[in-house]
Amino acid sequence: MYKFVVVTDPESAPGFRLAGVEVLEAADLNEAKKIITSLTFKDDTGIVAVNQDFLSMLDEKFMEKIDKSYRPIIIPIPSRVRGIDQTSYMERLLRRAIGYNIVIRR
Repeated sequence: MYKFVVVTDPESAPGFRLAGVEVLEAADLNEAKKIITSLTFKDDTGIVAVNQDFLSMLDEKFMEKIDKSYRPIIIPIPSRVRGIDQTSYMERLLRRAIGYNIVIRR
């Protein structure tokens, strides 16, 4: 069975631990990149949820490698920063997951 792992900042980690998820803390981008790279080579890791701030700062070549990999699946965790449009964020996630744009209306 594959594991679900969360890579996030130290401030968000306790909440994920309370949910019973394995959490790996990264204080900065370099540490996060090392953790994500090591997880891509583990056979028992199925899904890696990564803080969106870390994913947005990774270089394009590394992101292409992540997008083309079969396993583990790397998914972003929304940032705690206010002001992002949650609807457009969900639309982007759906388009990436299924390859089709779905418009969310209220």
